[in-house]
Amino acid sequence: MSLSVSLLHGRISYAQSDTLVTRQAHAGQVVSLSLVTVRAIAPERFLAGQKLQRIDSATLLQFRFGSLTDLLAFNTPLAFKNYGPGQLATVSFRGTSANHTAVLWNGININQPNLGQTDFSTLPVAGFDRMAVQYGSSASVVGSDAVGGSVLLGSSPVWQPGINVTFGQQLASFRNNNTQMGIRYASALGQNWKLAGKTFAYRNKLNNEYPYTERRNYFVEQSTNAQRGFVQDLYFLHKSGKQVSVNAWLTDNDLILAPQDVIARERTRTQSARLLATYESNQATVRLGWIRDVIDYGKGDFTQPSHTATDRFIGRVEREFTLLPAKINSHLNLRVGGEWSHYRTRTDGYGGQLIQEDRGDLYALLRFQTTRWLISANLRQAFVTHFNPPITPSVGAEYQVINHGRLTLTAKGSVSRSYRVPTLNERYWIDLGNPNLLPESGLNVEAGLAATIVFSDHLSLNAEATAYRNRVDNWTYWNPTDNYHVENLQLVVARGGELATTLTYARNGWRAGLRIGYALTRSSQERAYDTYAQDVVGKQLPYVPEHTGTLNTYVQHGRMRLTVQTQANSRRYITFDNSQFFKGNVLTNIILESTLKVGPITGRLQGQVNNVFDALAFSVKRNALPGRNGALNLIINFPTNTQ
Repeated sequence: MSLSVSLLHGRISYAQSDTLVTRQAHAGQVVSLSLVTVRAIAPERFLAGQKLQRIDSATLLQFRFGSLTDLLAFNTPLAFKNYGPGQLATVSFRGTSANHTAVLWNGININQPNLGQTDFSTLPVAGFDRMAVQYGSSASVVGSDAVGGSVLLGSSPVWQPGINVTFGQQLASFRNNNTQMGIRYASALGQNWKLAGKTFAYRNKLNNEYPYTERRNYFVEQSTNAQRGFVQDLYFLHKSGKQVSVNAWLTDNDLILAPQDVIARERTRTQSARLLATYESNQATVRLGWIRDVIDYGKGDFTQPSHTATDRFIGRVEREFTLLPAKINSHLNLRVGGEWSHYRTRTDGYGGQLIQEDRGDLYALLRFQTTRWLISANLRQAFVTHFNPPITPSVGAEYQVINHGRLTLTAKGSVSRSYRVPTLNERYWIDLGNPNLLPESGLNVEAGLAATIVFSDHLSLNAEATAYRNRVDNWTYWNPTDNYHVENLQLVVARGGELATTLTYARNGWRAGLRIGYALTRSSQERAYDTYAQDVVGKQLPYVPEHTGTLNTYVQHGRMRLTVQTQANSRRYITFDNSQFFKGNVLTNIILESTLKVGPITGRLQGQVNNVFDALAFSVKRNALPGRNGALNLIINFPTNTQ
């Protein structure tokens, strides 16, 4: 069971799709809702024709005590390779690999550069304020890694004066627990400046004390995980519109496998420190950032762990220009910018030597909007030490075919190039790495239709259908026939379609909703580079289900809300020749929640039962995942507004 209350007093919902506010946000204008200011980042504004899914505030609230893995698995068609509760979880976005998804935090890519990916189990939903999922290649705007798609995480200030203190506690099955504490504050600083900020800390302890060691004759792996984090956001807003912000996010994850076995146990500790300072004025933006990623891995007594430490220093300058004189229903904007990053890494796998690397990007993003058309054309050129990334253009368009009161129909399409700079491990690992690797190069084409139908004042429908084809050449592969040396060998083609439908109803104090998502994903290797590879050409890539679906429904009356979440996957092959596979499964969660109010104090109590039908699911290591389990969550909010 699980329950929550809004940690972020006055949070914005991004569920609206056809309002003046949304159109203004898409146009890049600063929008105020209840004193909350939203500044849209480039991937949300300059990738016309591509699918963008914003995760609404109600969904973020329900997964407040969970990881990004849980939220995305039940609300998007993304497929995850899960190693177990609290263990490594990596994503397959539209049939690509874990290295082909860019994860952005306030516009900065936070993928671990040695591995070139993000462990989604280490990203708690409580660590950010807003979230969107960008489907398809966005390399022209985001840069490297954005081959299959991008996950956009962001922080938002709340300018309403006052102090709001929040405390949250979760008690879950298997003696697991989670504690959160945060404070929001805002006030005037003299006559010209305002301050808004958030200080937030969390601790999640997964003891995973299962009452069984097997499920249906499959071993259940024992593990423990201690997760801690700290978030600090500060925003200073001048009456002229200038804004200075500082964002910090510290995470510490300590995972131990087989903790009772002093010989075979394994410990992986990952720590990240992310610091970002931003200045925005007169359509100009300057960002300075520093990110440190540390990985320690050991076995047995843990006295001599393998140690990896990587620092990134980031600088970015952007300027946006309005190219057309102000006139009704027509806007032409150009954003130009450059970014420089310096990498420093030292790890046992590189022989202990310090590896340094510089990366740079120059880009131009063009956006044209009228009452019916939205067009973008983008261009990016990256520069990497001892490396030559390709130029990556993209063009996309959206056209409002019908806009007659209760019916809106929009056609969209895009073509985009993508690239991925090989990871530090792929280039510098002793004996196995290859410093002469070529960049992976992709071509993504997609088209779709989006419709909104308002049946009445109480009932409305939103639907979107998308088809795509993504061809990625020079796909890197740790080749087992060559003693696992990494090489540019594979050509992978991913193609498929997605359908998402949302039906909402509201009347006489009752609210209800139904959201259905389905994805067909065919992803296969199409090049025979040796004798063995001939047997796998045209076969579905391992751990990529061909069919995925989600169904979320809720009904709410007064303070009570009942939600049912369902996720379904078809079989997942676990070998390249598709000879072995995990059977498909369906996982269902039920949530019952209620808001609370005692004087000025508000809260939310939530009970959740996960895997209600006790379905059998497997980790990547072929162990059974735990069965039916529950949690009880309580979050209490203590507001002290000054006006």
